Amino acid sequence: MTSLTLHATGPVDPAEVWDRYLHPSRWSGWSPQIKRVEASADRIEQGVTGRVYDPIGTSVPFVVDEVSEVQRRWVWQVVVGPTRLGLVHWVSPAPDGGTTAGLRISGFGPLVVGYAPLALLALKRLVTVRTAS
Repeated sequence: MTSLTLHATGPVDPAEVWDRYLHPSRWSGWSPQIKRVEASADRIEQGVTGRVYDPIGTSVPFVVDEVSEVQRRWVWQVVVGPTRLGLVHWVSPAPDGGTTAGLRISGFGPLVVGYAPLALLALKRLVTVRTAS
């Protein structure tokens, strides 16, 4: 098992960044590898399940394991073929204003390393790109 931690900092307010995570319908607004999301609820919470679709129409199932509003942290698993990726996301105020968003990816090494560039791009967009609500 391999784990990799990524961070990005930008001017978007932490409350807005957290809200972008809480609502799966907003994920495609900042994550270029996500075209759409089907979820069992409009807002993530422990036990929410669904599928994430990429721009070419393939999808992977997910389950949310944990959400902490107080810590602005959430944990989920994505099933990719015969393996799982564990993803831990967190949001915190940046030292000079704005937000730092972090992500720890754990799983099969080549999958973790292969996903990291897309994940970093999404994190950067999450904290820098202004999107419609």
